[in-house]
Amino acid sequence: MKKYSVILWDIDDTLLDFGLSQDYALKHAFRKHGRTIDNETVLLYAGINESYWKRLEKGEISKKEVLYGRFKSLFEAMNITDIDVQDFMPVYQTALGSVYYYRDDSFTLCKELKKDFKQYVVTNGVTWTQENKLSLSGFDKLMDGIFISEQIGSPKPKADFFDACFGKIPGFEREKTIIIGDSLTSDMKGGNNAGITCCWYNPNKLQNNTDVRIDYEIQNLWEVKDILYG
Repeated sequence: MKKYSVILWDIDDTLLDFGLSQDYALKHAFRKHGRTIDNETVLLYAGINESYWKRLEKGEISKKEVLYGRFKSLFEAMNITDIDVQDFMPVYQTALGSVYYYRDDSFTLCKELKKDFKQYVVTNGVTWTQENKLSLSGFDKLMDGIFISEQIGSPKPKADFFDACFGKIPGFEREKTIIIGDSLTSDMKGGNNAGITCCWYNPNKLQNNTDVRIDYEIQNLWEVKDILYG
């Protein structure tokens, strides 16, 4: 008898490589506004962007403040005054949702798991961007459901987000559910708050210097098969 019946997947930097999509989208958006940027600018933005999403996870700011504030902070850091943030945002967001890059051949993995498990996406991303990426990558056809915080009304790692998701999963059993994701503060803390098994996808072998409970740790997504079928 299988220990788990439901898998909750994070998207960005778990099933799909967010860093590559972010690099493409940022460079594309700046080109559209007459500028060429280097990798240092991408790294600067990545740090700013991450800090804003962390604040959202803590409930300090809203999603709207994330989407605007990250570029406002970037432009201030770069002394850019000739590009309007409101004009820049949709160009970036559209580009972000127009490309995808699989992590660890994740599509093939999820396709194999489909016969034995119910699989759902849980994400804090922007609705249009995430839905488009999932459609282009084919994950929308593989998953049994897609849960996006904008639609739920509460972000990971809040228990409210997970409770809303669980209410939409037929025959849901908490003890037979596992979440797989790369973020300690969003996915794993969310799993803690939801009272479900937590599998940390940690390809870069980072240290867990938090008090977040980790039940399993993997460096490659395919390692999860040993957990699911073991």
